[in-house]
Amino acid sequence: MDITQIKSFIAVANTGSFIAAADKVCVTQSTVSIRIKNLEVELGTKLFERSKQGAHLTIAGKQFLNHAVSMVKTWDEARLSIGVGDKMESVLRIGGQVSLWDGLLLKLLPWMRDHAPEIAIRTEMGYSPDLMQKLTDGSLDIAIMYRPELRPGYNVKQIFNEELILVSTLTEDEAVFEHDYVFVNWGPEFLGDHALNFPDIKLPRVSLDLGTIGIEYLLMSPSSGYFPKRIAEPLLQEGKMRLIEWAPKFSYPAYLVYSQNVNENIIKNIFRGIEEVIGPLAPG
Repeated sequence: MDITQIKSFIAVANTGSFIAAADKVCVTQSTVSIRIKNLEVELGTKLFERSKQGAHLTIAGKQFLNHAVSMVKTWDEARLSIGVGDKMESVLRIGGQVSLWDGLLLKLLPWMRDHAPEIAIRTEMGYSPDLMQKLTDGSLDIAIMYRPELRPGYNVKQIFNEELILVSTLTEDEAVFEHDYVFVNWGPEFLGDHALNFPDIKLPRVSLDLGTIGIEYLLMSPSSGYFPKRIAEPLLQEGKMRLIEWAPKFSYPAYLVYSQNVNENIIKNIFRGIEEVIGPLAPG
């Protein structure tokens, strides 16, 4: 058994497909198949049920998944601790919701490098359900998201309130959904609210999964779309785009979720960093 087998197993489990897993771990499908076969031989049990619909974990596969994630975590920590040298005391794995990187996490990372240089940081991007799963699996220590789940062994702290607003670079605002409306995927929370408020909207000509950098599209091509107010505000003040006043605004509290096993001083540093890069934390 080697770490490449374990990582291939996790990739197949997460994607439900040997083909998609091969893309994820950057090898051929046949290589992934060989790795999984060898792993099954070594464990003495079948890990996946294969069908035309994909690959599904067997009962044994589901039981092995937590062990596999733990093994990869241990391996990565060992490899990283050796690679970063003697100056690093610990590794902190941070995950963030797609829309919360620009303006928050991208500012927090350099702050951490300056104020906690002894901590090596690994980061991941995702949506709330995926981030919660990775916290539970132990592959993340901390995550910032909109809708956390309360689980034993984890603390949840609201840090600020996110507001998504409809902005436009069109000269007229009375038919923004008919003229190059850009649909930006802000995650399942926004998808539900958007569908509820605009049930009759036609399929947009452009859909983006680029997070806050998607606002650059509006600056290059006259169009409209929903973006975080904290990102759009400077552009509104500069007159580069307009707020669509009649459109509903969607508000999502942003939370920091962290394992109770994380060192208390690290958490205090994270909170202090967030306050310095975006302002006071939400009360409570």
